[in-house]
Amino acid sequence: MSAEAVPSRLATRIHPRRRFINTLMLALCWAAAALALLPLVLVLFHVASSGFRAVNLEFFTHLPRPVGEPGGGMQQAILGSLLIVGIASAIGLPVGILGGVYLAEYQNHRVGHWVRFAADVLSGIPSIVLGVVAYSLLVVPMRRFSALAGGVALALIMIPILLRTTEEMIRLVPGSLREASLALGVPRWRTALSAVLPVARAGIVTGALLACARVAGETAPLLFTALNNQYLNLQPDQPTASMPVQIFTYAIAPYEDWQRMAWAGALVLVTLIGLLSILARVATRDRLAGKSH
Repeated sequence: MSAEAVPSRLATRIHPRRRFINTLMLALCWAAAALALLPLVLVLFHVASSGFRAVNLEFFTHLPRPVGEPGGGMQQAILGSLLIVGIASAIGLPVGILGGVYLAEYQNHRVGHWVRFAADVLSGIPSIVLGVVAYSLLVVPMRRFSALAGGVALALIMIPILLRTTEEMIRLVPGSLREASLALGVPRWRTALSAVLPVARAGIVTGALLACARVAGETAPLLFTALNNQYLNLQPDQPTASMPVQIFTYAIAPYEDWQRMAWAGALVLVTLIGLLSILARVATRDRLAGKSH
């Protein structure tokens, strides 16, 4: 028997075993992926089946009605959530994005090290603690709950997410782009804002959308800051309703009408967060497609 025939026979015997192991591991991976998706599918199905019947035009255009009166909606909570998240975005987006630019461009600086450490610690703090902090800093001195306090509490959650996302996106920008801009005599801060930041724009937009989706469903910080309001309020210095708090209020109530409204609000909130997540995926896909070309 030749020396070349022995490896060929061994490969023939080993091949079915390798193919079986490969098929088995692939099946285990598919099973693990299905188990990971199962909770999401169950939550979406249960929320949709329970809340779809209560969602109608009146839900978006009317205020809540007293107990015992049919109908009503969550107009004040929907607009209140938009107001609070808008305030949080106005505070958190500039701080998070510009802070991420600083961390990426001055990554070896001692101050950047401590800022990065503080962002990591802040991202691990429970949201209810941030709500208590905002309560102490704003609600107590103002002597009232307000949308501004709620926006500050949510901004504290957004900032570390945006810091780390912006930093990672800017680090992916080729260093040759910075060197070309600096070689033309452009200052470093102008290079970061005019040359580097536009290239990483798609990834930063993705991080911003994910941060907004993250804070849109927060309830605990708003209980300490914005509280709630059964009437429509768009003044930032007054108590303001929000979707998460309104859902919480209706869900723990013993009235069936309010519980149906809670399911409807949960469906609307989940849909909104899902749309933001889809937009983030679309932005990421466009960025990757541009790289492949």
